[in-house]
Amino acid sequence: MTEVINDRAPGEMSTTPAEEGLMQSGAGIYTIGLALALLLTATSFWVANTSLLWAFGIPIGLVVLAIAQMGVHLVFFLHITTAPDNTNNVLALAFGIFIVILVIVGSLWIVTDLNENLMPSPGLMDLHMQH
Repeated sequence: MTEVINDRAPGEMSTTPAEEGLMQSGAGIYTIGLALALLLTATSFWVANTSLLWAFGIPIGLVVLAIAQMGVHLVFFLHITTAPDNTNNVLALAFGIFIVILVIVGSLWIVTDLNENLMPSPGLMDLHMQH
């Protein structure tokens, strides 16, 4: 089995003096992350406002760009890696994503149910409009 030696996030501190020269400075990593985030944001605005793309492809493109944006933030700013010492960070991230999905799905379910149960019938709406 081979061991991966350089499995670190950008900006993660090196462990030996020999690795110090291989790592970029913290400010450099944040600058790269900022540049990528700005590029993805500008691309998202372009995708949303262009007529060059197929209309049904725009939402798909925006979702892909949003996922890429989240990846940039996780790696360059939050330093989430696959290193063994980052297990708690990954578990906390997974739990946070689960809670967000649970809140979104629950909210959509409640709103849909309320919309179906509280909307007046079309006959009642016509009766109200005649008076």
